[in-house]
Amino acid sequence: MPSNKELSAALDIEGSVPIHSVQLDAMVVLKIVKHCRESIPATVTGQLMGLDVNGVLEVTHSFPMPKNNQDSEDDASNYQVQMMRCLREVNVDDNSVGWYQSTNMGNFMNQSLIEHQFEFQQALSKSVLIIHDVARSSMGNINLRALRLTPAFMKLYKEKKFTTEALTKAKLTFSNIFEELPITIRNTALLTALLYELETADESIEVSTSHLTTYKSTASAPANKSVLAPSFDVLDLSLDPYVAKNLENLMDTIDDHHQEQGNYAYWQRSVERENKKKAAYLLNRKTENARRTASGQAPLANEDVDAMFKIPAEPSRLDHLLISGQIDNYCKQINEFAGPTLGKLFAVGELQK
Repeated sequence: MPSNKELSAALDIEGSVPIHSVQLDAMVVLKIVKHCRESIPATVTGQLMGLDVNGVLEVTHSFPMPKNNQDSEDDASNYQVQMMRCLREVNVDDNSVGWYQSTNMGNFMNQSLIEHQFEFQQALSKSVLIIHDVARSSMGNINLRALRLTPAFMKLYKEKKFTTEALTKAKLTFSNIFEELPITIRNTALLTALLYELETADESIEVSTSHLTTYKSTASAPANKSVLAPSFDVLDLSLDPYVAKNLENLMDTIDDHHQEQGNYAYWQRSVERENKKKAAYLLNRKTENARRTASGQAPLANEDVDAMFKIPAEPSRLDHLLISGQIDNYCKQINEFAGPTLGKLFAVGELQK
């Protein structure tokens, strides 16, 4: 049997092993997808339960959180505590390991999400955020991302100091606000056996389960027709609406970026204007003192110039970082979906020749 020391290292009781991957149970994935799809277009959240084992964050259970209202913060906290108590009573993992949130078209880079994840990582150093993009999942492949705030961003956010100098010193850009962890989906042995049975079903086999409708092939059905038959949706050329919507979101985000640049440029002009006033005042003061000294008079007393000409504080660059990250997400999505579409169009064009 393993010793206490080996068990402690495997379960990482002291929290010394960093998280390098996330493992989701298939039932957890189905719950997240169901909750997010049922609430379109609203953004919903939920809690993740599990345990970290030797650097792998195993998520074994999840439950949705009630929708946020103005007077529901206390109710949401009470709901979470009651749910965790109920899970403990039925011997289900009740250790909180993070949370999940739905998104549409990859639009999730905002200060609310950053603040929520920061609070999670402050309380639970190994917590993770699962992002489920409903729109991208509707294109054929489920889209799940496991994200954590980087240590450099955590440090700056704790200090609330997002100046140009601080960002340069920390080497922080929009690309390293989050660190993304690989996700693996774990199926139970029974579920794997069921999928194999469905895949290998033929005309002489009838498959019936408690949670699936009975399947039985008929004479009119094609020979060797499988329940999990391949789909030809990938050959569909109508991806234009998705790409067009991404382009619209991209243009709106670029407008926001332009506005942030305008605010920063206004601050720079204000600083330059105050510096010119300060320099002109010091020059006049120096000239006046030189004249008074030449005429045998005492020079003027020194004054606090910095108090007279206050330099405006630099605006936070956090919004600029988040908007730049959102633009990067839209560009990646457009590149991902426009590339295959162009390839399909060229292939169809060649076939028509």
